[in-house]
Amino acid sequence: MTLTASAIPGYQTGTWKIDPTHSEVTFSVRHLAISKVKGSFERFDATLVTADNPLDSTLEASIDVASINTNQAQRDQHLATGDFFLTEEHPQMVFKSTGIREDGDDMLIDGTLTLRGVTKDVTLKTEFGGVTTDGYGQVKLGAEATTKIDRTEFGVNWNAALEAGGFTLGNDVTINLDVQFVLQAA
Repeated sequence: MTLTASAIPGYQTGTWKIDPTHSEVTFSVRHLAISKVKGSFERFDATLVTADNPLDSTLEASIDVASINTNQAQRDQHLATGDFFLTEEHPQMVFKSTGIREDGDDMLIDGTLTLRGVTKDVTLKTEFGGVTTDGYGQVKLGAEATTKIDRTEFGVNWNAALEAGGFTLGNDVTINLDVQFVLQAA
């Protein structure tokens, strides 16, 4: 399928802002080599600018790293330290798209992710949910996206060896986005 404006029911060009009450940013990382720890970020912002050709659209997003929530306050406090996010010096994680492309049935958003002052290329594998108008007359766009990063490439190196072998944390972190955007007034 070729991604064109006419192929997307309800597609509109314009500037869209994230609807934080209907969106979430979550992550998971291997823990003790046997399970995963999951968490979320509670404060984030994003702007999507849709173009006449959907593949020319742009996305910029930021996450307040100190808003991390793993449902364990002591762990969240540790994650804010220099062992992990160093939030005092690097309070934001920032994504900026550099291009959108199709790969078979997948829509991929290429971009740069900056975390802890380190910028790396990442690709968001994206599932477009659709466009609709809600009961308040707001035009909404929904999507889900996922990417996997190696935390050590961003300077997040803390770990501890386990007596049984292996390490406390895996290096790969999966980031999941489940988002709604609201079209801003023209």
